[in-house]
Amino acid sequence: MHGKSKTKLGIGVIGCGNISMTYLRNAALFGGVELRACADISADIAALRSKEYGIRTLGVDALLADPDIDLVLNLTIPAAHFDISLSALSAGKHVFTEKPLATSAADGRRLVAEAAKRGLLLGSAPDTFLGAAGRRARRLMDDGAIGRAVTGTAFMMGRGMEHWHPNPQFYYQPGGGPVFDMGPYYLTMLVNLLGPVERVMAMATRGQEERLITAEGPYRNTSFKVGTPTNILSLLEFHSGATVTFGASWDVFRHSNHPIELHGTEGSLRLPDPDTFGGTVSLSERGADWADFHSESELYGARNWPFAAPDRANYRMLGVADLSRALATGRKPRASGDLALHVLEIMEAILASGESRESVAVNATVDQPPLFQDDEAASLLA
Repeated sequence: MHGKSKTKLGIGVIGCGNISMTYLRNAALFGGVELRACADISADIAALRSKEYGIRTLGVDALLADPDIDLVLNLTIPAAHFDISLSALSAGKHVFTEKPLATSAADGRRLVAEAAKRGLLLGSAPDTFLGAAGRRARRLMDDGAIGRAVTGTAFMMGRGMEHWHPNPQFYYQPGGGPVFDMGPYYLTMLVNLLGPVERVMAMATRGQEERLITAEGPYRNTSFKVGTPTNILSLLEFHSGATVTFGASWDVFRHSNHPIELHGTEGSLRLPDPDTFGGTVSLSERGADWADFHSESELYGARNWPFAAPDRANYRMLGVADLSRALATGRKPRASGDLALHVLEIMEAILASGESRESVAVNATVDQPPLFQDDEAASLLA
C-alpha cells in the first residue's frame, strides 16, 4: 500500500461539500481509519479540502483505481449516491455513503447485492444512533425500562429550506422532501430501538404548490414548483407489534412535539433530536416524573459542533470507524447497508401509501443492530 499503514482503513472521500468538513475533521478521533485522498466535481473545492486536511487530490476515476484507498466515503448529493457507490464497489472498495443509501429501494437492493457478491462491506449514514443519547436509550430499552413497547410518536417538523438555502429547489423534487431528507435519522433510531417495520399507512399532502425563496442569493424572491409531498403523517407497524406515528413536514412554523417518544407497559421514554449524537434522554417509570439522562459528559455526547461555537454533538465518521472494526473482526457494521436499505424501503412505502391511501407492506426485514457498548465505543478512539 505504498508505505501506508496496513493496520488502518485507507479512506478516499468523494464529494467535498459542507458535510465533508465534519467527517474530515472527526477522522482524527479514530484509530482505525486514515484519510488518504479526496475528489469532487469541483477541482477547486477538492484542492481546498486537500490543503486543509493534508490529503491528496485525485479525479474520481483515479481515486477508485488507487490501491491506497480501501474504502470510499461517498458524500455526494443523494442523486449521485447510487452511481458513485456502485462504481466504488465495482472497483473493489468498501463503501460508506451519506444518507439515503439510494433514491429508490430498487437501487438500494442492487448496492447491497453487489457488496455481498464481492465480499465487501457497505455502510450508510446516519450513524447518529451510535451517539451517547442513542446508546443510553437503547440500554434502557434493552433493560426493560418501559416494558414492552406499545406505541409512540416521532415528529420532524419545520418550515423547509427556502428561507435559508440559496438554491433549495432540489429539496422539493422526487427523491427529496422531508421523508427522504430527514426521515433516515428518525427511522433508523426507531429501528435501532424497536426492530424492523412490517407495514405502513400514510397520508401525504403538499402545503403549497409553489415555494418562494427568501434566502439571500441569485434566486431570492423567485418561486418554484413543488414536486413531492411536504406534509406526511404515517403509522408504522413494527414486527414487535408496536405502532408508532411518524410525521414529517415542511409546512409547520412552530410546534411543541418531542422528536421521539416511546410508551410501553412499564413507562415512557423521550429522546432528543436523532440528527445529533447527544442530547437528553428522559424516562418516566409508570407515570413518575421524568428522570433526565444528560449526555454532555458521555462518549460521543459532548458538544463539538459548530466548530466555532459548539452547541451540539456531531461525531459523523463514527459509523466508518465501526465499519473498520467490523472489517477487522468479521462482523457486520452497525450502520450497515442492510439497515439503510430497510429504512429506504420504509420511506418508499410511506410515500407509496400516501399516494394510494392504502397500507403498504415493507417486504424486506433486518436484524436490530447489536447494542453498542461503551467499552467498544471507547476502543475506536485513537
